[in-house]
Amino acid sequence: MMFMEQSNFSVGLDIGTTKIVALVGKKNEYNKVEILGLGKSKSLGVHRGVVNNITQTIQSIQKAIDEANSNSGCVIKDVVVGIAGQHIRSIQHSDYITRENPESVINDEDIQRLIQQVYKLVMLPGEEIIHVLPQEFKVDGQGEIKEPIGMHGGRLEANFHVVVGQVSSIKNIGRCIKSAGLSMASITLEPLASSKAVLSFEEKEAGVALIDIGGGTTDLAIFKDGIIRHTAVIPYGGNVITEDIKEGCSIIEKQAELLKIKFGSAWPGENRDTEIVSIPGLQGRDPKEISLKTLSKIINARVVEIIEQVFLEIKNYGHSEQKKKLIAGIVLTGGGSQLKHLKQLVEYITGMDTRVGYPSEHLAGSTIDSVSSPLFATSVGLLMNALEDILIEKNESSYQDKIPHLENEQKKEKFSKQRKSILDRFGEKLKEFLDNA
Repeated sequence: MMFMEQSNFSVGLDIGTTKIVALVGKKNEYNKVEILGLGKSKSLGVHRGVVNNITQTIQSIQKAIDEANSNSGCVIKDVVVGIAGQHIRSIQHSDYITRENPESVINDEDIQRLIQQVYKLVMLPGEEIIHVLPQEFKVDGQGEIKEPIGMHGGRLEANFHVVVGQVSSIKNIGRCIKSAGLSMASITLEPLASSKAVLSFEEKEAGVALIDIGGGTTDLAIFKDGIIRHTAVIPYGGNVITEDIKEGCSIIEKQAELLKIKFGSAWPGENRDTEIVSIPGLQGRDPKEISLKTLSKIINARVVEIIEQVFLEIKNYGHSEQKKKLIAGIVLTGGGSQLKHLKQLVEYITGMDTRVGYPSEHLAGSTIDSVSSPLFATSVGLLMNALEDILIEKNESSYQDKIPHLENEQKKEKFSKQRKSILDRFGEKLKEFLDNA
C-alpha cells in the first residue's frame, strides 16, 4: 500500500467529550474539501471538554489516528486541534497605542503592536489568553473603522474580543498530542471551527448565533457584520440528557442513549399516551415499559434548561439592541442538533429563526455520507483550517518565486497581512507556549 506525503493533505482532530474524530482531506480542483479518510474512537478520559485522564486520551487519539491512517492511505504527522471545554470564557476589552509619527501610514506592525499589548493583560492565576480578536478600530477618536491600514493618525484604539482558557487544560491537550506521536500544527477554538463549516458569509454579516450541542458542552459563537462578537461554552450537552433518561427510567446508559436517539423528542406534545416502548430487563428480569410521552418530558426539561442558558448568553451580548440584532437567527449543529423537534423548541423559546447547520456545502460530492452530518461540523471546520494553512504556505513560496526583487515594501506588508490571519498568529503563539510546557 502506497502512503501519501503530508504536504498533499491535512488533518483536523476534534477531541470531544463523547468521540475523537480525525478527518483527513485535501482540496479538489473546484476548491471543495475532499475527504480521504475518517478515524473515529470513543473518547475516554475527557470530561466536559477537559482532559481528565491523559493515558486514556492518548489511547483514544491513537486509535482514531490509526483508523484514519489505514482508511486514507496517508501517514499522519501534523494535526490541527480543536479546543473547547467549560474553562473557556470570553471578555471584551479596549486598548490603545500612541504612534511616534502620526503623519506616517498605519500598517500591519501597528496593529500587531496593539494585539501584543492585549496579550499582556493580567489574567486570573492559571489562565491564559487563547485568542485576541479585534472588533472595530478608532483612529484619533474617529470610530467604527473596520480596516485602519492606510490611514494616518497618532492614537490607534480598538475593541477586542478576548478568549481565555486554563493553562493546565491547554497544556494537557498538547501533552496528549505529543505522546500520541503527533505534532500540533495549530489549535483553534471549536465554536470558531464549527462556524467555518456551517455558516455562510451572508449569515455572518446579517448576524447569527451558532449553537453547537456536543456531548459534554454546548458551544456558542455569535457573529455580526462578519466579525465574531461573543463566544461562550456552557458545560452541558447531550450526555446530561442521557443521564436524566437513565435516572428517570431506571435503565442502563447504553439503553438510555439508544432511546434518546431512536425515540427521543424535545416536544412532549408530539407523543400520545398510548405510545410505549419495551426495554429488555437485566439478567432475566422482566422487560421495562416506558411511555414515549414520559421520555420526551424528561428530555424537554433538560433541553429547555440548556437553551435558556444559551439564550441568556445571546441576551448578554445585546441581541435586543437594534444595532446588535441577529437577523439570520440561530443555526444549530453538533450531535445534539439531531434531536427531533429541537428546531421548533428553540424557535418557541427564543422567538428567533432557526435552522440545522450541515457542513456539506464545503464538501466534494463524492464524500463519505456520514461526514456531512452535523456531528462532524467541528471536524470539517478544523480540516478547513488546516487546508488553509497549507494553501498559505504554498502561496507564500510561489509568490516569492514569482517576485524575486520586491522594491515596494508596502506590497510585502500587504502580503504578509493576508498570509497571517489573527488565528494563525495565535496558533504560533500557543505552539511556542506548548513547546515550553
